[in-house]
Amino acid sequence: QVQLVESGGGLVQAGGSLRLSCAASGGTFSDYKVAWFRQAPGKEREFVSFVSSNGGRTYSEDSVKGRFTVSRDNAKNTVYLQMNTLKPEDTAVYFCAARAGSTAVILTPQGYNIWGQGTQVTVSS
Repeated sequence: QVQLVESGGGLVQAGGSLRLSCAASGGTFSDYKVAWFRQAPGKEREFVSFVSSNGGRTYSEDSVKGRFTVSRDNAKNTVYLQMNTLKPEDTAVYFCAARAGSTAVILTPQGYNIWGQGTQVTVSS
């Protein structure tokens, strides 16, 4: 089964950029759809972006559309989340999650059975 490890988080000023990576190991990564979620203190985990198993379909939550871009490189077993024009309200722990399957978009955390440990993103004002 695939295992996931996120990296790339950190502290950035408002308006800055970060690129998160989600590296997979232990399985055939190209069989899995992947999503990014985030969780701020005291809040529920929320959907951010989705990419299908072959990268051909993506979907992002409205508040990040135009600022965040999800992509994947199956040759490198990695999914990326490029985050531009960051805002303080983007501060959260960001998780990648995976589930075997192709193109159907899943927006809820319950729809994914494989999770990384998370990476902290802090945006200062």
